[in-house]
Amino acid sequence: MIYQRVALIGLGLIASSMFWAMKRRGVAGHVTGYARSAETRETARRIGLCDTVCDRLADAVRDADLVVLAVPVGAMEVVAREIAPHLKPGATLTDVGSVKQSVIDAVGPHVPEGVHFVPAHPMAGTEHSGPESGFATLFDNRWTLIVPEGADEDAVARLEAYWQALGANTERMDVAHHDLVCAVVSHIPHLIAYTMVGVADDLGRVSDQEVVKFSAAGFRDFTRIAASDPTMWRDVFLTNKEATIEILGRFTEELFALQRAIRQGDGDHLFDYFTRTRAIRRGIIEAGQDTDEPNFGRGKAAG
Repeated sequence: MIYQRVALIGLGLIASSMFWAMKRRGVAGHVTGYARSAETRETARRIGLCDTVCDRLADAVRDADLVVLAVPVGAMEVVAREIAPHLKPGATLTDVGSVKQSVIDAVGPHVPEGVHFVPAHPMAGTEHSGPESGFATLFDNRWTLIVPEGADEDAVARLEAYWQALGANTERMDVAHHDLVCAVVSHIPHLIAYTMVGVADDLGRVSDQEVVKFSAAGFRDFTRIAASDPTMWRDVFLTNKEATIEILGRFTEELFALQRAIRQGDGDHLFDYFTRTRAIRRGIIEAGQDTDEPNFGRGKAAG
């Protein structure tokens, strides 16, 4: 057991998967949960998500050794301000947001003295959301990035051990580098997916939905990514503007170069480009960050 008492604030995909993973490995003694929505809390109780589901935020975090903010990035400051008076000295406060600088700026000023704030980001997920979407194996062999930002070393090491016990690999990363890396590997791909599905929707209106009806695997991958939680992704792009715009600019330059090669019939450029990017895909497979199983090997195993 790594933490005697853990509080999950927000009960969506990540938090629910954390709970099932904790129970699978015996990582925590008692897990409390809280969600703003009464309907979500009732669903959590019905499916046995968390040992105790609280109707008040203060009750959820009281006496917790680890408090996890699993709410949209845009809501973290409000939550941090509300829970601050109820955090016990020596507790660790962490989050699971995919943007780190804005979370540090929003949450940091409200962390009481004696409480250790250790931002983190599990690089795992599916297109599904809500308390019923979680499953125990979500984090297996996925990366969780820890952004210590001067936090207490013992608290950081303990949080790393916690994530490793949930099945994740961990790595420490500087905050600015984290936000840039995530813009490349996550944020821009989602933006492209949303855009491509929007283009297909416009085209579908003038082609009797044939774009959707006859969609092949590539387009289905776009639609899976674009099905992700809109509130979360709205907040991501609004809070990681600098890195997102930087990488989006580079993407646009690459796209223009490919457009020029196609227009000019430059087959050599296209072949060399696709060969190089194919090698990157093979590297992802070799690193164990994808599988041949359907839907990335994501099962619906809650327990």
